[in-house]
Amino acid sequence: MQLRRWMIVIIIAIGVISAIVYGFMPKPIPVDGVKVSRGPLKVTVEEEGKTRVKDRFVLSSPVAGSMRRIKLDVGDPVQKGQTLVEVEPLKSNLLDPRSRAAAEATVSSAEASLKVAEERARAATADAEYAQRNFDRIKKLYEGGYVAKDVLDQAEAGDKRAGATLLSAEASVKVARFELDRALTALRHSAAENTRIQGKIVMVQAPASGSVLKIYRESEGVVQSGEPLIDIGDPEKMEVKVEVLSADAVKIKPGTPVLFERWGGNSTLSGTVRVVEPAGFTKISSLGVEEQRVLAIVDITSSDKGEHRLGDGYRLEASFIIWEGKDILQVPASALFRKQDGWAVFVIKNNRAVKRVVKVGQRTGLAAEILSGLAEGEWVISHPDNSIEDGARVRAR
Repeated sequence: MQLRRWMIVIIIAIGVISAIVYGFMPKPIPVDGVKVSRGPLKVTVEEEGKTRVKDRFVLSSPVAGSMRRIKLDVGDPVQKGQTLVEVEPLKSNLLDPRSRAAAEATVSSAEASLKVAEERARAATADAEYAQRNFDRIKKLYEGGYVAKDVLDQAEAGDKRAGATLLSAEASVKVARFELDRALTALRHSAAENTRIQGKIVMVQAPASGSVLKIYRESEGVVQSGEPLIDIGDPEKMEVKVEVLSADAVKIKPGTPVLFERWGGNSTLSGTVRVVEPAGFTKISSLGVEEQRVLAIVDITSSDKGEHRLGDGYRLEASFIIWEGKDILQVPASALFRKQDGWAVFVIKNNRAVKRVVKVGQRTGLAAEILSGLAEGEWVISHPDNSIEDGARVRAR
């Protein structure tokens, strides 16, 4: 009986000690396991792009003038050589009372000068007629031997002098008339007179066939020389401009394939890089960070005609394919962590975390190529934290 009691006490003690030991033993750490697998892998640079017409023509006014109302609408087709804008000469200034009074006084003075010139012309005409008759009379007398040669020469000189004076007087009359016309111009062409503008109209013609992309101002009014009026281009000849970081631009070359997504259609459009501009520019990001960016120009080469539904200035997402492989051993990038100058992962083996150094090749934001250190089918820990050490017990969630 006594032995039986001791046996029961010993069993209870062993159970309590086992429970205490089990309670103090480290519990397995719950982790997320990911299987090492093979599959396609693409290294891409993703940026937001904008469409634009390849050959865009900005029509501007060649001279300062008054533009007539533009009768075109955005989207209307135009042909090469078609007149798109008409520019008339500017209207004269409006005369204030003081300027009008001065102009009227100038007209009166010009009229008086014209009368003086006309009277002088009439006097010169009379003198010329008298000199001509006198020369004819002296000439007859000289032929009859009644006057000397010197008298004939004086009469001839007087006739020529009177003729020259007449020509000068007639020219003075013309000058006076022109001065009167000039004085009247200020009154005739005043803006208050509502006179029709006289002069040739400047025609601004389309340099190429296409469509109207933008009208800067439709209503008539005064335009300055060089002021933009209309943008035209062919909307079916489209390209995409993408602003990429300068650190990514060095990886992009002409001919690099590009995929366009989230442009509004169901399909993915394809394209190729035509040129990466050699000069960069500074841009402030939405977070206020100063970035150095480079413009990459991409041609849309997709056989799908979805690009014809794209217009000028439409937004889309561009993915530049820097590197691509079909059968690549890879793990999620979240499973990697730094090990000195290299990379390492935690492999799940016999419910324990085993640290293993790996050699990494190409990397994307989500996956990484494994060159050595792992085999297909092994399980690694995704998002390992500081609580996981080499040899720690783990439990897959």
